[in-house]
Amino acid sequence: MALKSTIYKAEIQIADMDRHYYADHALTIARHPSETDERMMVRLAAFALLASERLELAKGLSDTDEPDLWEKDLTGAIQTWVEVGQPDERRLAKASARAERVYVIAYGGRTSQIWWDGVRGKVERLRNVEVWSLAQGAGEALARLAERTMRLQFTVQDGSALCTTANSEPVELQWTVLKPGSAN
Repeated sequence: MALKSTIYKAEIQIADMDRHYYADHALTIARHPSETDERMMVRLAAFALLASERLELAKGLSDTDEPDLWEKDLTGAIQTWVEVGQPDERRLAKASARAERVYVIAYGGRTSQIWWDGVRGKVERLRNVEVWSLAQGAGEALARLAERTMRLQFTVQDGSALCTTANSEPVELQWTVLKPGSAN
């Protein structure tokens, strides 16, 4: 018998001063049985950092043809494709051909750098792919905030973010842009 996804609910308030985006989102997150709290929460943080009115959670781990997050226009064309973790260069090339913009949000500190060193040569050629690496410990700190029902506030300013809840210490999110992207 296959294990089923665990459902999480998140209400997030986003104040992104860098992009002038201010909105509240109610999200239902299906956490795949093989997904950790850390990965799920990095996926949620990626949503907050790249949020728009049409950005949505996709099937990700449950469907190899879908990213973790995506944004489609009214015709169904994929505008933004977001991968969380350390995807291989073939997956990124495929995403690059299907979407206007591709973001990779890598986490895990040293392992992210090892992954980047291995794929960098091939990914650098993909003009519309942007790669971010979260600072060491950010994923683990976010994982400590995971609850079945969450209320989170993300404040983004000057290239970093602060994630706060009513009953825990704030988590500061910093990242390094390993590869800037440019739209086709």
